[in-house]
Amino acid sequence: MSFLQVLWTYGVIIFEFTVEFYVFLFLFLRKLEKRSRFTLRAVLLSLAYAAIGLPVAWFYTAFGDNVWGRIAVYLVLFGTATGFAYLCFAESYITVLFCCSMAYASQNLVYKLFLIFWTFGESIDLFSGWGERFDLYYRLVYYPFYAACYAAVWFLFIRGITARLQARAIDRKMLAVTVFVLAITVVLCSFEDVYFAQLSVWRENRFDEPIYYILRQTGNIFSVVCCVIALVLASKTIVEQTLQREVEYLKHAVRQGERQYEISKDTIDLINIKCHDIKYKLDAINTADGVSQKAMDDLRASISIYDSKIKTGNRFLDVLLTEKSLYCEQNRISLSCMTDGERLDFIEPGDLYCLFGNLIDNALEAVIALKRDERRVINLTVKARNGMVFVQEENYFDGQLRFEDGLPLTTKSDKNYHGFGMRSLRMIVKKYGGELTAYVTDDIFHLNIVFPLPDTDGVAE
Repeated sequence: MSFLQVLWTYGVIIFEFTVEFYVFLFLFLRKLEKRSRFTLRAVLLSLAYAAIGLPVAWFYTAFGDNVWGRIAVYLVLFGTATGFAYLCFAESYITVLFCCSMAYASQNLVYKLFLIFWTFGESIDLFSGWGERFDLYYRLVYYPFYAACYAAVWFLFIRGITARLQARAIDRKMLAVTVFVLAITVVLCSFEDVYFAQLSVWRENRFDEPIYYILRQTGNIFSVVCCVIALVLASKTIVEQTLQREVEYLKHAVRQGERQYEISKDTIDLINIKCHDIKYKLDAINTADGVSQKAMDDLRASISIYDSKIKTGNRFLDVLLTEKSLYCEQNRISLSCMTDGERLDFIEPGDLYCLFGNLIDNALEAVIALKRDERRVINLTVKARNGMVFVQEENYFDGQLRFEDGLPLTTKSDKNYHGFGMRSLRMIVKKYGGELTAYVTDDIFHLNIVFPLPDTDGVAE
């Protein structure tokens, strides 16, 4: 075994596998929280990984024809990559191991898909005319094939997994099953690659006996199925875990809304009582000398802000809108309400408070950032017509909104705890058989909700 053989193994096998694996690893890890000095860590650890590749290449050259030697090589590469990724990202080891396992499943899936194509091509002499330029033509086929498969795996699996990976919805049992499936795949692939290489004639994966071709393709297809199962299992489990967490969070938010209603109601009632007492005292003071009428009028106007209650016909909505109107008054925001609250009596109090609380809070967050007072406006309308209840909210906003699945994405950097408000709105709306739509025209955000009335007699507006 010469040093040139080791370098050839390093460049053609170890380095090539590393690049393919690292591309998928980057796609899975890119959204996770990074440790301090991430760039420096990544560069140094990548150099260390490249250096480790040389002794691994030597081991592969010496023992790569042995099944267990080949298994050991890929386990070392996988374990080293997992450890280095953990040093770069401020995540639990379970999360990093999950991402590395999914990256390996993706890499092996693409590799086996290429082997299926290549083995079939060898069986029909598709590449026999390449002659001395075989290596060049091989690469011209190999790289575009990989690029196309990378794109397909991204759109089919990785995009959906990473979109919800922020929720940390990783189930340990699911992870254990996934790692087990991948371990079986590694062992079987190593057995196949070693023994079918020995059965090949002229070039690897070219067979004289049809039975060898059938067995090889059967093994390739089995590996593809295992990798797809691992990716689908991970995707479905994360979706289910995320939805379960959202439902639990929504239930908690509804319970918090019910408690908040009681606190807000008591606070507003107390303020109103105190305001009435102050008005009576002002009337008595007004008879005294030295107090101008204008000063008294200004003082009464200031107090009247806290002595006003919005009447909608629904006591829960009254408390919420009154509380929000006080906040708007203090922050120079115009809150316009034309609400027929009686038509919302079919919604449970906790759901109602959570629904309109999130709706108005989202609007407040948008308009409070506006500098021009004439744009700090929120319009809220609730009306009934033809057996339906229509809820409409409009507000100005600055910047750009991106939508996903019909809902605007949060603009806050912490996606774990923000952005749930709009999803909770949709969940509550769906609970009562309604539909929610959101869109933007010019600089105005529109949110429309339609509920069917339980009693569909067709109530006129």
